[in-house]
Amino acid sequence: MVTAPAGATEPGLPHPLPGAVGLSHLSAYDWEAADGVCGGSPHLHLVCTEAYVVTGGRGAVQTLSPDGYREIPLEPGSLAWFTPGTVHRMIQGGDLRITVLMQNSGLPEAGDAVFTFPPEVLADPARYATAAQLPPGTGPETADAARRRRDLAVEGYLVLRESLAAGDNRPYLEFQRAAARLVREKVPTWRELWRAGALATAERTGTQLDELASGEPSYLGEATAHEAAPTRLGGFGMCGRRDEYNLPGTTLPYGGE
Repeated sequence: MVTAPAGATEPGLPHPLPGAVGLSHLSAYDWEAADGVCGGSPHLHLVCTEAYVVTGGRGAVQTLSPDGYREIPLEPGSLAWFTPGTVHRMIQGGDLRITVLMQNSGLPEAGDAVFTFPPEVLADPARYATAAQLPPGTGPETADAARRRRDLAVEGYLVLRESLAAGDNRPYLEFQRAAARLVREKVPTWRELWRAGALATAERTGTQLDELASGEPSYLGEATAHEAAPTRLGGFGMCGRRDEYNLPGTTLPYGGE
């Protein structure tokens, strides 16, 4: 839980992390998939760039984008990031541990991620929601459901990857369009989260620059420090076991990354 400074009367904090980013820690899944590779559930984000900062172990991230298929090696100190619309799949190579930085904190938590399920699942919002949902908790039932979800996403992903490798990007482009159709009704909510988070943070900087230029930086009188600890350890995310933080600007966990 995020803690307020000593003497504060409000339970929450007025400011998000720098740039209004989200943060979590991941240990990549070591479950073997149909293609013999161990790792997470392939998916994309619709409007958020994501970054991996590798803190331990080794592995890779496989990506699909209009420029084709890539596999980026991951080792301690590596940094990789993906722009919206890039399908990514985390690969476990041995005790892979990652800190995830996510643009637009609040949007990913509100559903800005779509699994690479087969087309017939993507075409039915109710069926997609059922396939994507996990039972609460961190026990065996949740682990089994997370593994089934991963396997279904890999099933669709392998078709997209094989088509791209053969020079046919039509299935990949149709997946992007299907993903956009699935989340379209969420856009008004996302817009409000963006205004309250990332946009408000950028506009606050503009106000601070104005005050500095005027010689009266009154906002410096509000300087303080904050701290936070994980609110859930070892949750089942898209890519692996996930330590989550309840930070200003976020909503309920989305089971992501």
